[in-house]
Amino acid sequence: MPMLTMFNKADFASLVNRRDGETKLGEQFLFLDKASIKHDDISSALKHAAEQGAKFAIIGISEDIGPRANLGRGGSDDAFTPSISQFANLQSNRFCQGDLCVVIGIISPDNLIADNADTAALRHATAALDLQVITFLSQIFAAGLEPIVIGGGHNNAFGLLTAAKQTFNQPMAAVNLDPHSDFRPREGRHSGNGFSYAAANGALDHYHILGLHELKNSEATLEQLSLFGASWHTFQQIWVRREISLDSALSQICQELNNTNLPVGLELDVDAITKMPSSASTFAGVPLLDACHYVYRVAKQCECAYLHLAEAAPQCHEAGLSAGYRDVGQGISELIYSYIQGRQARLS
Repeated sequence: MPMLTMFNKADFASLVNRRDGETKLGEQFLFLDKASIKHDDISSALKHAAEQGAKFAIIGISEDIGPRANLGRGGSDDAFTPSISQFANLQSNRFCQGDLCVVIGIISPDNLIADNADTAALRHATAALDLQVITFLSQIFAAGLEPIVIGGGHNNAFGLLTAAKQTFNQPMAAVNLDPHSDFRPREGRHSGNGFSYAAANGALDHYHILGLHELKNSEATLEQLSLFGASWHTFQQIWVRREISLDSALSQICQELNNTNLPVGLELDVDAITKMPSSASTFAGVPLLDACHYVYRVAKQCECAYLHLAEAAPQCHEAGLSAGYRDVGQGISELIYSYIQGRQARLS
């Protein structure tokens, strides 16, 4: 049975630091009415939240089986709570109000996977998790809400794209800020092949990678991308050789996406961001402010269906877990707000 740990207002009582004369976002968040939920059917509760004015559905995924199945480090199961805690304590004011967001809870695998599980078991569990992600995300899309998905490995892009395709009855376009294309061979599900699986099942029709690292993708993967018709701007083109500016690259990307006339999946692997704790942290990466601008720009200029912030792993911070919680929480909060700003600017 799919596992969804739902949040309610009482859950946030200890997370929000209240001050007289101030209103925090977390004090205004909407939550699902548990009384209207039977089994894994949250559709009625989601529609009620949309009727109350919610535009964005914030949901976490607590798992690191996808990265481990890709022979990477664990830790991406612990990103949601520090992120939503930090975001909840930002001010609700004329720039952003908390009641734009319904906070749903956390999806987690229905079976615990041992730390010493072999690759085959991890890949089987990742495929099972795909079904859970599709189950819940399909209901969010159907309610007319835009999911903001935090945590877990980038394997969950497959479930997001598939749920969107099933709901909208058309394939998706996707743009991904990521040094890795995650278009590896379909050798069993893991965090490195979410997009290649989505392309194979017809959920992904157009794919662009921003910040692709020229030496972190195999020639076989690059060939697969070319055969699919994917496009990219490399990290070296923009941030090292300065052959093209980020602004120009984003203009090209948004034009490409809009020319598809397809809904857009806005993807970001936080291991693209300099020193952000993740399963594949990088010292030479994209500045957080550039990542925020990417999210804002695509959200404003394209018909985005969701925002997916994957791979944050607080425990991988070089200074320890507390520092990891701080940096992940602050970084992801800024990315969430960048998306909300962009969507509000487009819809206003």
